[in-house]
Amino acid sequence: MISASNLSLRYGKRVLFEDVNIKFTPGNCYGIIGANGAGKSTFLKILSGEIDPSTGQIAITPGERMSVLKQNHFEFDEMQVLQTVLKGNKKLWDVITEKDALYAKPDFSEADGDRVGELETLFAEMDGWNAESNASELLSGLGVPESLHSKFMKDLNGKEKVRVLLAQALFGNPDILLLDEPTNDLDVDTISWLENFLADFQNTVIVVSHDRHFLDAVCTHVADIDFGKIQIYTGNYSFWYESSQLALRQRSDQNKKVEDKRKELQEFIERFSANASKSKQATSRKKLLEKLVIDDIQPSNRKYPGIIFRAERDCGDQILAVENLSKTSADGVVLFSDITFTLNKGDKVAFLSREPLAVTALFEILNEKEVAGSGTFQWGSTITRSYLPNDNSAFFKGDDNLIDWLRQFSADKNETYIRGFLGKMLFSGEETLKKSNVLSGGEKVRCMLSRMMLTNANCLILDEPTNHLDLESITAINDALKDWKHVALFTSHDHEFTQTVANRIIEITPNGVIDKRMTFDEYIVDERVKAQREELYNVTA
Repeated sequence: MISASNLSLRYGKRVLFEDVNIKFTPGNCYGIIGANGAGKSTFLKILSGEIDPSTGQIAITPGERMSVLKQNHFEFDEMQVLQTVLKGNKKLWDVITEKDALYAKPDFSEADGDRVGELETLFAEMDGWNAESNASELLSGLGVPESLHSKFMKDLNGKEKVRVLLAQALFGNPDILLLDEPTNDLDVDTISWLENFLADFQNTVIVVSHDRHFLDAVCTHVADIDFGKIQIYTGNYSFWYESSQLALRQRSDQNKKVEDKRKELQEFIERFSANASKSKQATSRKKLLEKLVIDDIQPSNRKYPGIIFRAERDCGDQILAVENLSKTSADGVVLFSDITFTLNKGDKVAFLSREPLAVTALFEILNEKEVAGSGTFQWGSTITRSYLPNDNSAFFKGDDNLIDWLRQFSADKNETYIRGFLGKMLFSGEETLKKSNVLSGGEKVRCMLSRMMLTNANCLILDEPTNHLDLESITAINDALKDWKHVALFTSHDHEFTQTVANRIIEITPNGVIDKRMTFDEYIVDERVKAQREELYNVTA
């Protein structure tokens, strides 16, 4: 168990946490949620001891071991991959290194022999004989092939390092596991493996993630950071979100009787409790929800951006025809070749690829920002496009305030009109006078979304729209795209976003496309799709 008592953290006049008292118990997985800047990652650093609080203390049950997902990708560059994972269990690693050092001594003494005996006993008690095979199994489950296990960390690319560091955190069955954005740079199959691993994990997990599908799959509780406090709620992210929205609606409904409200909340709990039986953490989550007290459900104080896309005109019959497009990167890597497809009315297409640069290159070509190596494409005469690029830095090089920045993209230059769009994206008052070149990543994306809403286009093209956004903004843009009746092309690592928006999947490979009219969840389990992927990538899918 790990707990915080009277915890406060202040940076000058800014108070991040104040008098936080919270307890995390074994057998549960806690998802830390909160707006950008609320202090989610900072709170994990306090729990791990990396940052000292201004007041208060962290207490861990004596003898329990904590493991933390490392964020420094260069820390273990001079170590082999397998050794890096083993080092995740510091006590075992210290035994191994001391034992090996003693065995290597040329003047091995009787005292050394006694010490080695003690170390061998400790080694056996910690299941040391199976440590390497367990570490290797973890690596393989996370998509790190055996051919890399003996290589040095410095020889791995960034995505491979992330997976090794995740294996390090998971290794050795830690009592307390702290994970900050563990799904970053993981593919769908690896995320699924991690979800299953954590669902079966019997100890304490505390995780920060913007992946709602992941939080729903693994969390038994949500720890919400708001107004410098941290409040724990039973259930996964979707339960917290929907219950808080229900409570908010009920609070505003003054005419509804108390008993009617209680009945509505009880029915809501029962519905979620029934759905919990389908999850990996079925038993524990179902029992927790069944014991939930109605009064525990509170309305959220969160503010959600108002993202509403409107099209000035409907799309005609001709949307987009792509014929034999090919593209090679500057360093000679084939991103895609012979890409052919036609879009239809109402298509909301999720583009996938194992090489993310491929989708970005395609979107840049279709928006005439790059030139294809070969092939053609033709937009229909009725189509108007609005593009959210992955890299938006070119839009924020000046020092205009947000009003002047957005005004340049609007036919209506009236300040009240411009402020209305900024207000929808939670920029109000003095915030609208902030310089555009000092915005955070999330603020820039929200400005770009304001720009998109101004265009009234009937075809939206979005390259990783959820990047840099907090859960509230992700939910808002997700809902906007679900309601969108026209054409959309997008790519996203957010499982929930892709599943709930896309009605068609196009996967780009170096050797052609897989084009299926189905949902994302259907796509990833379809056996025919798996066989086609294996053929086109020429690797095991």
